[in-house]
Amino acid sequence: MPTHIIIFGPPGSGKGTFSGRLTNIFPQFEHISTGDIFRENLKNETPLGKKAKEYMEKGELVPNSLTNDLVKDKLEQIEEKSWILDGYPRNMNQVEFLDKHAKIDLFLLLEVPRDVIKKRILGRFSCPECGEIYNKYTLQPEKKIGNEKWICDKCGAEIEFRQRSDDSEETLNNRLDVYEENAEPIIQHYKEKDKLKKIDAEDTLELTEKELKDILEI
Repeated sequence: MPTHIIIFGPPGSGKGTFSGRLTNIFPQFEHISTGDIFRENLKNETPLGKKAKEYMEKGELVPNSLTNDLVKDKLEQIEEKSWILDGYPRNMNQVEFLDKHAKIDLFLLLEVPRDVIKKRILGRFSCPECGEIYNKYTLQPEKKIGNEKWICDKCGAEIEFRQRSDDSEETLNNRLDVYEENAEPIIQHYKEKDKLKKIDAEDTLELTEKELKDILEI
């Protein structure tokens, strides 16, 4: 029987990184991210992708019904496989929809203190040439050439720390407040189903393969 896992946590908790680590070690799992699902449908100009694009071009949120259909379509494509789902569900409407279309075996909640999340998000920047990602506080390039200036480890281009326009502290605090408001009933739902497992996600790269197997119960 395939195993179905949800990775859940606040912005900056490392859901994508953790999911990628799990699928590298356990290749029987397919990593599904809602961001990838949207990009794939937009790129391929599928009927669902075209509908999503209409909302996005107006600057409107894609409604639950359309997001649900996009996820359902992806899950049907891989119904015989084990998967790790990241970025969904985000509210109780999506939880109820998912319950009807998939059996969830494990709900992994990544827990990270707010101050760590702020450093991760407010400190991130990337190389303008190759896109390599760095962090002012936790992951600087090796060679520094000035105040907040470095040489990219990957391609050798000059990089200057520039915070992304949507990465202001005010915007981040709003995102975290919205997450916490929506997360509480979702976490409680999977706790009542005895699927909840909490993970200290300050540094998931330190977790050994054995510890990861214990977490996944495999």
